[in-house]
Amino acid sequence: MASQNLKVADTIDELNKIIVGCTLCPRLVKYRRETAQRKVRRFRNWQYWGRPLPGLGDDKGRLLVVGLAPAAHGGNRTGRMFTGDSSGDWLIRALYEIGFANQPHSIHRDDGLELKNCYITAVARCAPPKNRPLSSELKNCQRYLITELILLRNIKIILCLGRLSFDWTLRAVKKLYPKLNTKSFIFKHGARYKLKETPYTLYASYHPSRQNTQTGRMTWRMWIDTFNRIHLELTSSEKRGE
Repeated sequence: MASQNLKVADTIDELNKIIVGCTLCPRLVKYRRETAQRKVRRFRNWQYWGRPLPGLGDDKGRLLVVGLAPAAHGGNRTGRMFTGDSSGDWLIRALYEIGFANQPHSIHRDDGLELKNCYITAVARCAPPKNRPLSSELKNCQRYLITELILLRNIKIILCLGRLSFDWTLRAVKKLYPKLNTKSFIFKHGARYKLKETPYTLYASYHPSRQNTQTGRMTWRMWIDTFNRIHLELTSSEKRGE
């Protein structure tokens, strides 16, 4: 691994406090705050979070799930990634069915959700306008994903949800492992790549956004099959003592 001088914190708790207080991207700061004030009618009684989102889950886990960014009225409202929107419904239900979560739903920060052997993060920590973070904003957030990769020492499998997550996760891994050749890694649903020179195997999946799930581009069977493959691989490696 490259120098750990790339990390911005020494513990996950310290990192999460830094993330929540981040103001590196003026456009995102403005948008998340305005969204938290304007709200939408169905959530008018909510006190929106309106800040960057930290990661969540088991910091000793072997699976890292990397999303794109919080939804304006999902994570930006609830204060927890993949919580309060349809993407979260799909992710948490899958994690529950495979055994990585203690319940099949993720509604609000105090709903009792616990993750086992799994940690969830994203390549962007603030809700972006039209769900499209700029490259400069993703670059600003790289320091947080890199630090998570350093601090989450047991990670064996990284699941990237969507092309941007795939591309920017590979960039983060390459920062830590400069010898990694990423030219042959192509995003496609269900792809699996062993990242040589690193401890990681990377899986790619379509993001469980409505534009993928409601159009039939990704079915539940396609989605859950990826988690079944990951679970089988982790179980097999644990039996081998890896």
